[in-house]
Amino acid sequence: MNILQSPGPRANRAAIEAALRSALEPLELEVQDDSHLHAGHAGAREGGHYTVRILSHRFDGMPRVTRHRLVYDALQGLIRSGIHALAIQARSPHD
Repeated sequence: MNILQSPGPRANRAAIEAALRSALEPLELEVQDDSHLHAGHAGAREGGHYTVRILSHRFDGMPRVTRHRLVYDALQGLIRSGIHALAIQARSPHD
């Protein structure tokens, strides 16, 4: 899933991890910076590209789109400061 953003400093992996840990209390969390794979892409100038893999009880009983909204809500401030694209794999322990 891609999200367009205004130019600015890039969010960093540690900040993304901290925001997700605080908001969603994950059992497992992996944030991968994929920005190097998009060098030369027009959006690469606007911010970083990241993959998030997260396992949280907060996702119990939720459809995928609702889980993704929770992730976007947790990262709202960082999206404005340098996330151009975000791929999300959000799972519940009961999936």
